[in-house]
Amino acid sequence: MIRMAGVDKHFGDLHVLRGINLEVDRGQVVVVLGPSGSGKSTLCRTINRLEPVDNGVIEVDGRALPAEGKDLARLRADVGMVFQSFNLFAHKTILENVTLAPIKVRRTGKADAEKRALELLDRVGIANQRDKYPAQLSGGQQQRAAIARALAMRPKVMLFDEPTSALDPEMVNEVLDVMTGLAREGMTMLVVTHEMGFARRAAHRVIFMSDGEIVEDATPDAFFSNPNSDRAKDFLGKILTH
Repeated sequence: MIRMAGVDKHFGDLHVLRGINLEVDRGQVVVVLGPSGSGKSTLCRTINRLEPVDNGVIEVDGRALPAEGKDLARLRADVGMVFQSFNLFAHKTILENVTLAPIKVRRTGKADAEKRALELLDRVGIANQRDKYPAQLSGGQQQRAAIARALAMRPKVMLFDEPTSALDPEMVNEVLDVMTGLAREGMTMLVVTHEMGFARRAAHRVIFMSDGEIVEDATPDAFFSNPNSDRAKDFLGKILTH
């Protein structure tokens, strides 16, 4: 479903992604771990071309990423993205936030878009917040609204870029529960996160990045119990002792 081959990305002199090769099969949940500055978020953002790459090939569902224009808009419609900041439209209600893209991009009728949106808001547990504005919701509710908004486009792939890092600790689980449910239903997901419990519970594979490279690609059991590289051992030592 996602294929990256020989992908390089520079920000000026900084070589952020170094020869990345990665495949994610349909229905797989891949969690990307690594220290800050290892290239995790950049990797995530290249998959729907929020960050263009310098070298290499990225394909989604067998099609190479278009450079720009309508083809790129169509591809982005198939790739849902949930960010660290919720990026909801402040002047629109939660229901309007979720229906906007299906109506504008997919040309879905308003009644059908609202029906689907209400089903999704119910699924993420905030149907009763439909008429409120983002500022009236907690961070966890806003992030769940952002997930519903991404799902409203019926994406083939969902990308999550540190979706819980801006949340208060008590709100983290309500978002992770929604993501775990998606994983159980077979959604193809690439998740950049620091949530080790989610990685153990929901991932099929754990990718560990350091200095712009994929250092390990293993099952959660193998990665957490017996990492191969010193960099991964050092990372887990720091994370799991806190």
